[in-house]
Amino acid sequence: MESRPLRYFVAVAEELNFARAAERLGISPPPLSRAIRGLEADLGVTLFERTTHSVTLTGAGEVLLAEARVALDALRAAGRRAQRAAAGAGLVLAVKADGDAGLLEPVLERYAAEPASAPVTVRLCGWHEQPRLLRLGEADAALVHEPFDRTGLDTEPLVTERRVAALAAAHPLAARDRIALADLGLGPGELYRFLDETAHQGSDLAQLLTLVALGRAVALLPASVATRYPRPGVVYRPVPDAPPAVLSIAWPQQSRSTATAALVRTAASVAEAVRGRGEDSPASSATAGSPPPAHRAAAVGSPAAAAGRGGSSTGHRS
Repeated sequence: MESRPLRYFVAVAEELNFARAAERLGISPPPLSRAIRGLEADLGVTLFERTTHSVTLTGAGEVLLAEARVALDALRAAGRRAQRAAAGAGLVLAVKADGDAGLLEPVLERYAAEPASAPVTVRLCGWHEQPRLLRLGEADAALVHEPFDRTGLDTEPLVTERRVAALAAAHPLAARDRIALADLGLGPGELYRFLDETAHQGSDLAQLLTLVALGRAVALLPASVATRYPRPGVVYRPVPDAPPAVLSIAWPQQSRSTATAALVRTAASVAEAVRGRGEDSPASSATAGSPPPAHRAAAVGSPAAAAGRGGSSTGHRS
């Protein structure tokens, strides 16, 4: 199947209007209609229900829309990665500033010694921007906190941390040894909604902790933040009933880069060392996830790579 009919189909499916879709594509409606009919004939299914007044997707059309978006994103991403490879740009690792649980520097340091390593550019990005960058081909791997949209991605958990509440020193809850989600007005299952709704209140961790110190915000953060970012006027209290913060490494499912495979293996190895060091680790309140099974690591790179290996209240997630 060629990409052009899929692009035409996605435009019509999103606009639900052939004239608007044609304008968006820069073509006239008749060839667009012919292309859609040709696609339906090739697939042997009806993608749209058409009347004189409306256009709607059929069940088959809804399935194809989801798959076509992934396929077109993957095609565009492949082109971008090829361009970066031709330019000798190395790898791009996407990470939210202060959202690496203390792993970024040791991962990069150890990765530089890997035989299959490549130069790494760290791209600092916004809240959960990493999956989009991976799907667009603008990043090769990412450190990202769960949950996130895994469409088109492979992932491995690296570090699991308990959550803490960051409070102003004068906050009434600061006098307690620990607090519960209910103390913050949150019921069961409401944590992620709360975090998503309020994630943009602080553009970065420094700004967020300033708001906390001023008594204008309460933040829920991975516990390693308490060790790595002590701050006057801010106290951290455990929240035992909060779901843990899980940091994973993610990469495109279709990646066959040996350099990316080496980076994933290195991140898993560093995370295992974090677990082994326990309280002396950079992410002192974290436990590392299991290293990726051999078949998952091999899937990131070529068979050769696998053989070589044998050998206001504000919520915020970093």
